[in-house]
Amino acid sequence: MSNRTIIGLVVLAIAAFLLTQTLYSVDPTKQVLVRQFGALVGTPKTESGLYAKIPLVQDIVRIDRRLLDYEAEEFEIIAGDQKRLVVDAYARFRIVDAHLFAERVPGGEPSLRGLLDSLINSEIRGVLSSVPLHAVLTEQRASLMDDITKRVNAKTKDLGVEVLDVRLKRADLPQANSQSVYNRMKTDREREAGQLRAEGDEENQRIRANADREVTVIKADAGLTAQTTMGEADGEATRIYAGAFGRDKDFYAFWRRMEAYKQAFGGGGTMIVSPDSDFFRYFNEPPGAIPSAKK
Repeated sequence: MSNRTIIGLVVLAIAAFLLTQTLYSVDPTKQVLVRQFGALVGTPKTESGLYAKIPLVQDIVRIDRRLLDYEAEEFEIIAGDQKRLVVDAYARFRIVDAHLFAERVPGGEPSLRGLLDSLINSEIRGVLSSVPLHAVLTEQRASLMDDITKRVNAKTKDLGVEVLDVRLKRADLPQANSQSVYNRMKTDREREAGQLRAEGDEENQRIRANADREVTVIKADAGLTAQTTMGEADGEATRIYAGAFGRDKDFYAFWRRMEAYKQAFGGGGTMIVSPDSDFFRYFNEPPGAIPSAKK
C-alpha cells in the first residue's frame, strides 16, 4: 500500500470522526443541551431532527422530557398518635427546565432520583407525623398527599423539576403491631359480644318476669271475675228458687222430702227407721192429708 493511499485513508477516518463529532440527532422523547468547555451554551433543542455542533469543543447532554415515575423504598414512620406505620410511596415528575436541571443536578437523572428519595421521605414524615393514624387510612389521605406534593414541588422547582403527584401505594402497620392490633380488636369484640349477651339475658329475664306478672294478674282478675259471676249466679238462682218455692210451701216441703228420699235410698245400704217416723210421713198419709201438716 502506497503512502498516498495510507494518507487518504487517514484523512477519511479523521473526516468520519469529525462528522460524528459534529452532527447529532434529537429524539422526540429527549431534549438536548450543548456544552462547551463544560459550560452550557444556547437553548435546549426540543424539536426532533439533525443538528450540528463544533467538534472536539462542544459536547451534548441528553435529558428526558417525558413524564417520569419514581418509586421509593418502603420505610417506617410514626404518626401523630405515636402509632407506627410502614408506607410505600411513588411519585410522578417531569424535567421542565433542562438548562437549570443540568446546572443544579450534574449527575443527571440518577442523582435526581436520590434527591427525590430524601425529599419525599422527609416531607412524608413531616406531614404524617402531625396527624393521627386514622387520617392516613381514611379519605383524608388524599388531602395529605396533595400537601406533600406541594411541599416537594416547592423544593424541586429550583432544580428545574416539577413534581406532579406523590401518592402512597401502601400504608400498613408493622407485622408485630398488626398482630397486636388484631388481638386487641378481637378482645374488644369478644368483650362487646359478652356485654351484648349479658344485656340480652337481662332483657330476657325482665320480659319473662313482666310476662309472668301479667299472667298472674290476669289469672287473679279472671278468678275474681269468675267468683263474682258465680256468686251473682248463685244469688240469682237462690232468689229464683225462693220465689218459685214460696208460691207453694206444701209443694216445696214435698220436693225437699223427695230429695231426702233420693239421697237416703239412692246409694243402697241398710237403714233402720221407725215406720211412724216423720221421715215417712208422705208414705203413711194420703196426698189429700198433706194440707193437715200446716196445723
